[in-house]
Amino acid sequence: MAGPMGRMMAGAGPDNRSLDFKESGKRLVARFRPERVTVGVLVLCVLVSVALSVIGPKILGRATDLVFAGIVGRRMPAGATKEQVLDSMRERGQGAVADMLRSTDFTPGQGIDFGAVGEVLLFALGTFLVAGLLMAVATRLVNRVVNRTMFRMREDVQTKLSRLPLSYFDKQQRGEVLSRATNDIDNIGQTLNQSMGQLINSVLTIIGVLAMMFYVSWILALVALVTVPLSFVVAMRVGKRSQPHFVQQWSSTGKLNAHIEEMYTGHTLVKVFGRQEESAQQFAEQNEALYEAGFKAQFNSGVMQPLMMFVSNINYVLVAVVGGLRVASGALSIGDVQAFIQYSRQFSMPLTQVASMANLVQSGVASAERIFELLDAEEQEADPVPGVRPEELRGRVSLEHVSFRYDPDKPLIEDLSLTVEPGHTVAIVGPTGAGKTTLVNLLMRFYDVTGGRITLDGVDVARMSRDELRSGIGMVLQDTWLFGGTIAENIAYGSSREVTRGEIEEAARAAHADRFIRTLPDGYDTVIDDEGSGVSAGEKQLITIARAFLSDPVILVLDEATSSVDTRTEVLIQKAMAKLQHGRTSFVIAHRLSTIRDADTILVMENGSIVEQGAHDELLVADGAYARLYRAQFAQAVAEVD
Repeated sequence: MAGPMGRMMAGAGPDNRSLDFKESGKRLVARFRPERVTVGVLVLCVLVSVALSVIGPKILGRATDLVFAGIVGRRMPAGATKEQVLDSMRERGQGAVADMLRSTDFTPGQGIDFGAVGEVLLFALGTFLVAGLLMAVATRLVNRVVNRTMFRMREDVQTKLSRLPLSYFDKQQRGEVLSRATNDIDNIGQTLNQSMGQLINSVLTIIGVLAMMFYVSWILALVALVTVPLSFVVAMRVGKRSQPHFVQQWSSTGKLNAHIEEMYTGHTLVKVFGRQEESAQQFAEQNEALYEAGFKAQFNSGVMQPLMMFVSNINYVLVAVVGGLRVASGALSIGDVQAFIQYSRQFSMPLTQVASMANLVQSGVASAERIFELLDAEEQEADPVPGVRPEELRGRVSLEHVSFRYDPDKPLIEDLSLTVEPGHTVAIVGPTGAGKTTLVNLLMRFYDVTGGRITLDGVDVARMSRDELRSGIGMVLQDTWLFGGTIAENIAYGSSREVTRGEIEEAARAAHADRFIRTLPDGYDTVIDDEGSGVSAGEKQLITIARAFLSDPVILVLDEATSSVDTRTEVLIQKAMAKLQHGRTSFVIAHRLSTIRDADTILVMENGSIVEQGAHDELLVADGAYARLYRAQFAQAVAEVD
């Protein structure tokens, strides 16, 4: 099979390089520069929210101290001072208990002050409430920032695709490009929505909690930090193991999408040539590759969270043991230890959260690299500013010593010179691969010439903007292209201005499409999809020809434009085009030589060179390459009749 199907069968795919996580991550972060004000407000909200959340345990620790002090004080004799009670306990041999109560602020004979406890709890409730509201605001800002950034990234991808040369799409599978523009951008958006706010919150929480831990007890803070290097080693080792699998996962996703897209668009050929089993086998292989990559990526990164939880529990045990000893010695109050245990959890939790988000972040950055790879692809040469345009667009085309090659080592067109006067019809014939379509691609500047130049009315097309050049050229290809919409909308696509229904119908009549359109259920308002379901191949061809007629071009390019229509319709189209071509320069690529007898000039191309040119009768008399082609087709036609 040729084209994309052939590339698919050959197993071609995009370059699968290892991910530069650091560089791609920096570029992804840099994408948020236009949102720096909103990001600043976001960080401020998170900062205040974290600060309030961090002082919450200290406030609750104060409530615990008040309750404990009330319980202890109620059991002590009223009228004595705290120091007298502690001295009395030491005299009775209860020195250890006295040391433990030394840090407790109790009043002998006084029970729990529920009013004070209530005030502390209300203050804690207000603190956590404000912290929650600010976090809700921050979450909304995250969604806003991420969606705006993804909006701009989609715009950049769309703009980039419009600036890429045709050669890029010739080398890439269509499904692979679509996967980057859809799946990868969606994955980045989901990753950022789920991780951006949480990452900021986690980092600030770690800093805030660490500060409070040192404020409460520097000894316990150092104990809590013992497990941090272990957490860092776990995160680094697991991250390095899982990152290549995320790269492979999204590369496999692109390949699988390309395969599905190609098999769907070419499902008729797949069935005709009995390739269902082969296609299913390739799907199974690529699906298996995606499963393996996805499983390894998720498994390796998923191991991180239980490992981090294990490290967190070690931290919790160490803090509980050392904290208990500090309370027993009277160095800390029970409320402070309670607060510190909460801080220990608060400190370990963001570390665990960051570790659990590693798979998301790695997956998102892997997709980001694929987007940046697309955005970094070499673009077609920029249009000159300002672009030059002919004083009057008449349609005189001149090729001056033009050379071109797709592969630098394989010449295709060498030293080709040709002049086409306005209003003339030039037919280009020759065997497959002779360079006929390439010649038209050079005229349209889908590719730029390797040597020489092409001029339009005396102006080098390389000095014109592509939009300006192509606005004067109407083109009908052998492969029809329709989009989802009404038939009228598809025909109107050929004009850059607003057109009336009468103009659309006039173009359809000129292309002999009006008759079959009116037989459809809704006529010109009949809705078709991008595959043109409901109309035949020949009818789709007529619609695209009507589209070219409506554009009213100075130059008309027909690349096997009548290959899908029947002989009678072809004759009618030839007559309509004869009227349309009056005063216009026309390039007609044809294999059926009977359709180009009336051309002003017939060019016979072989191996990128013009071997003959002249009128139909002149070339037959010359008995050269054209005559051989003509006789071969005539003999084939006679053989088919016999």
